Amino acid sequence: MTATLQEQLTNAAFSKQAPVFDHIDEHNSTLRWMRHRVYDELLRFVKAENYLLELNCGTGMDAMFLAQKGLKVLATDNAEGMIAQLQANLSQHQLQHSVTTRHLSFLNLDVLGLYPQFDYVFSNFGGLNCTDRLDKVLHDIDGLLKPGGYFTLVLMPRICPWEFALIFRGFFKTAFRRLKKGGLTARVEGLPFQCYYYNPGYIVRQMEKQYRLCSLKSLGLAIPPPYLEQFAEKHPGLFRSLETWELRLAHRKPFRNWGDHFMITMQKM
Repeated sequence: MTATLQEQLTNAAFSKQAPVFDHIDEHNSTLRWMRHRVYDELLRFVKAENYLLELNCGTGMDAMFLAQKGLKVLATDNAEGMIAQLQANLSQHQLQHSVTTRHLSFLNLDVLGLYPQFDYVFSNFGGLNCTDRLDKVLHDIDGLLKPGGYFTLVLMPRICPWEFALIFRGFFKTAFRRLKKGGLTARVEGLPFQCYYYNPGYIVRQMEKQYRLCSLKSLGLAIPPPYLEQFAEKHPGLFRSLETWELRLAHRKPFRNWGDHFMITMQKM
């Protein structure tokens, strides 16, 4: 699949989802739990007055959170529908002065300039799994980050214990889908596009000459994936126990490389 066609498909899928995106997040307690874990991680490294570039910003939940913490944010997304919803959300919360929006693919970051200008780059919840050119994105991030700046990326790895466990229920295709070479076809709002999985080691190898690894943690290791909706409501005691194990294991080897997602933060030296 060509990069242009892939972008067209993901644009259409996520633009179609934009009107209901916030509703989905609001009513999925596991997804909310995961988002707060990402925020805990970000707040270890971001500083008020930082200028942050967000990739695949969606409807702006993360951008608005960061703006309320005192950051200036350039929020970018390649889905017109997401940008339109983001602009409406910013107007509603009166955050236009802190968040600038731009309809922009993460494969075209070079249009932002050829000099370092951002203190931080952030991408949440697997947006970068929608490309097989992650090496280009990482190269462009490096070109935009100031020395001493950070990036935090939240991606989906190739190993997810919860999906492997589906073997025991006979769902072999789902259990091994992340291991498929060349990516696989995902669907959002019924529209197909390709999804590619990356282990944290891929990012470290790409960036280790100029960056130091600050943090690597699993996200959704013991906690079930968000698509198992209402799990926390149906099994509150079990969810709390799984949460305890997640917090114990998420930063440890080899568990930090596994999960529904992982969170990686690196600093430019």
